[in-house]
Amino acid sequence: MLASLSTALSTTALSTTALSAAAQVPADTVVYGPWHGAFSPWFLLFPLFWILVIALFIFVARRTWRRNQHWAAAQGAEGVLRERYARGEVDETEYRQRLEVLRSGDRRQK
Repeated sequence: MLASLSTALSTTALSTTALSAAAQVPADTVVYGPWHGAFSPWFLLFPLFWILVIALFIFVARRTWRRNQHWAAAQGAEGVLRERYARGEVDETEYRQRLEVLRSGDRRQK
């Protein structure tokens, strides 16, 4: 019984302290917030920041993907030729001739 009485008194004291602290805050701050009801553009900065971060991420990802795609397409035929040369399907002179043809074809397409 004594424990419940002390708990009730401490709860009452806590609520009284909270009410007195709230009474010390000016009334218009409680009602309107720190900007006194005026529009503040600061809340726009947080979504704008995240939109810019996401847009930058998409830009970098697409640019990297395009470079890798172009590099893979350019290296595809040369890679197959290197593999055939490594397996011994073509000799060195044929390898160099075909490599020259592939590389000269890349210059004409650009």
